[in-house]
Amino acid sequence: MIVENLVVSMFATNCYIAVCEETGEGIVIDPGAGAESIHNRIKAVDAKIKYIVNTHGHVDHVAANGKLKEILEVPILLNRDDLELYKKPGFGLSILLSKLPEPDRFISEGDKIRFGNIALNVLETPGHTPGGVSLYGEGCVFTGDTLFAGSIGRTDLAGGSLPEILGSIKEKLLSLPDNMKVYPGHGPASTIGHEAKTNMFLINSSNL
Repeated sequence: MIVENLVVSMFATNCYIAVCEETGEGIVIDPGAGAESIHNRIKAVDAKIKYIVNTHGHVDHVAANGKLKEILEVPILLNRDDLELYKKPGFGLSILLSKLPEPDRFISEGDKIRFGNIALNVLETPGHTPGGVSLYGEGCVFTGDTLFAGSIGRTDLAGGSLPEILGSIKEKLLSLPDNMKVYPGHGPASTIGHEAKTNMFLINSSNL
């Protein structure tokens, strides 16, 4: 699997284009802004996009959904528990958005997102938002704003929960192989093993 990363939006969001190397089919994960730039990168790698996937409903991960869907004519996938957030995606920036298109399909724990010969598994990882998801397979996991290199997602926004996000990380993400690469919603990549050993937000939460 080829993974292309574009940093988009004023929040420096990681938008990923994941492509099956054998077939050229792919998905776009978290198009937070810059639909034209994302489309140009898709064309540069000659990818045939099958889905737009949102790890959660915050504006910096969904703002380009409408324009990109218009260009690509593909379905939008989201967890149902973030639908209300998706409709009002937060940070006081909703007024700047044209109306976001409705999700075409809701994804949940155990689903597989298939493109070409690739199948990414869906994990429900709430805590940053009620409907946050992570996608894993092919030696990597896209964690959205649940787990970052050296940090975890904010829980002080509407729908956030510190106990939930810690549970999502410790019970689900840290159960993945240590060498699995972590592609977060912001910042640099890491690995599951590195975060388990060094992420002070996780180490210092052991007594919570």
